[in-house]
Amino acid sequence: MPTTLRPVRVPGTGEKLIQELAGAASTGHRSVSLARMTAPPGWSEPGQRPEFDEITYVLAGEVVVEHEGGSTSVTAGECILTRAGEWVRYAVGPSGADYLAVCAPAFTVEGARRDPEPVPG
Repeated sequence: MPTTLRPVRVPGTGEKLIQELAGAASTGHRSVSLARMTAPPGWSEPGQRPEFDEITYVLAGEVVVEHEGGSTSVTAGECILTRAGEWVRYAVGPSGADYLAVCAPAFTVEGARRDPEPVPG
């Protein structure tokens, strides 16, 4: 029988709201997670070298993905894939951002493997 999923708030960095619809925290799924993210203007988080692939689809605003080769701006209607083991750092533009993230295997705070150093600025 189908199940209606209700979002569960997952701890994030700073003022970003993470609402997980499916995944380790909300449904117990370990193979994949789906979350809606809402980040205020200027938000950023420490770099990370996650244990999961992440597909980010931007609904509104701009997400900037810094990586070892530079940075990539992703705006409303665009999508980006980052691979497990790659160093990335997520930030948003001056208007903030609303976006969806699909992670495989599922997102966990430990699996994000965030850098211990705080974000400069």
